[in-house]
Amino acid sequence: MEKQRILIVDDDPVIALSCKKILGMEGFTVFTAEDGEGAIKRVSDETFDMVITDVRLPDINGLAVVRESRIVQPSADIMVISGYPAREDAREATRLGAFEYVEKPFTPDFMLNAVKRVFDQKGWILRKTYINQFKKYIVPTSELDNFTVYYKDGTWARPLIKEEVWEIGMDVRHFLVSGQLMYVELMKHMKALAAGEPFARLTSSDGKIFDIMSPMTGVVKMFNERANEAISSLAKNYASEGWQLWLARIVTSS
Repeated sequence: MEKQRILIVDDDPVIALSCKKILGMEGFTVFTAEDGEGAIKRVSDETFDMVITDVRLPDINGLAVVRESRIVQPSADIMVISGYPAREDAREATRLGAFEYVEKPFTPDFMLNAVKRVFDQKGWILRKTYINQFKKYIVPTSELDNFTVYYKDGTWARPLIKEEVWEIGMDVRHFLVSGQLMYVELMKHMKALAAGEPFARLTSSDGKIFDIMSPMTGVVKMFNERANEAISSLAKNYASEGWQLWLARIVTSS
């Protein structure tokens, strides 16, 4: 059986060669293009099973590559990568038909598993090793059952072992009702959260934007820096299997 053909579009040779190496070692046939026009020409002349393109290319916006690829080869799967993630780009990429929007930098394992997810959206079960790399950034629903959990507009809060530290997260299933989750934007400039006030926003694949409200008031201890890496897996594979995403940890006043 012929191996799936993947086109990597990125003007950074390190990223392009890294993707080519890790995917090539798994048996995929990988090609590269360093600019958008070159990528569009290759898509017009050759057949690919997947196109992975950066947003910022030296000649044109990578979303133009997505648009042309979907027109010329509608059966090809599309993945978008970006070192400068933006909600607008995520929404447009999804509208144009991209299956994944991945932030740089990413690990080789993350890229490999993302590609495999896209190739088998219906039945791919993520490997345990993949989940293990996110165990610090996701929460099993079974753990929430052992704590007092406060829900407010799709969010929850639970006390951690350390006194006065609370973890605030989102019930992924709550938002899946309105569309497939795509991108989470944390308001990392905030030093404190107020109950009933937004501290994050979500963009769904149907173009809707949700403000995520904090169920508690407190001083921000840390935000989940890998929320967007985890959210792709949660939304597509684990939402129904009892996985939740934490977004921030706060310290409450006595």
